[in-house]
Amino acid sequence: MSDNMPTGWDVLDAAHQALRQAVAGVPADGWALPTPCAKWNVTQVLQHAAGDQVGFAAFLTGEPGPAENPFEPTGELAEDPRTYAEAAMERSARAWAGVDKNAEQVPVPVPPNTMAPALGAGACALDAAVHAWDIAVATGQLSPLTPELAGELLPVAKAIVEPLRQWGAYAAVVPAEPGDDEVAELLRYLGRNPAWTA
Repeated sequence: MSDNMPTGWDVLDAAHQALRQAVAGVPADGWALPTPCAKWNVTQVLQHAAGDQVGFAAFLTGEPGPAENPFEPTGELAEDPRTYAEAAMERSARAWAGVDKNAEQVPVPVPPNTMAPALGAGACALDAAVHAWDIAVATGQLSPLTPELAGELLPVAKAIVEPLRQWGAYAAVVPAEPGDDEVAELLRYLGRNPAWTA
């Protein structure tokens, strides 16, 4: 991204790279494995993550949204998962690149459905990065969610998550433990156990 873009775009680039890394690392027999998202396997988490990226793009551009409901993923893909994920991230990145960084508000699929541009891009990044972690830990990979990225996303989470908990979008905060780094702090705030294993 160009130097005149706000921080939110840089965070989105990093989050997309984390999701790209996680998807690339899924073994051929790993797409049906369980994930920290209790009701979803790896394919379903990918469908949700990709659908959310397309959803952000659709709000920003007015183009059609995801072909299926990201909150009811089928677990079945008609195309290669990597191609599917890349297409969604490219569409998201292209939509955000067209946003005026000086705009007061932009439309987003997260209540209250408008946000300052940098916060909106951060919300989009938060979704991609956390689901990258879901996919990675479910398939035995190292976490692509780095402490640096998590540290940038935590203020975004704290700005947008609380109103969404009442709708079940996020579980309750998981209590902190000694030795938590930025990744653990972010995951716990979002209701995830950083020590989750399949």
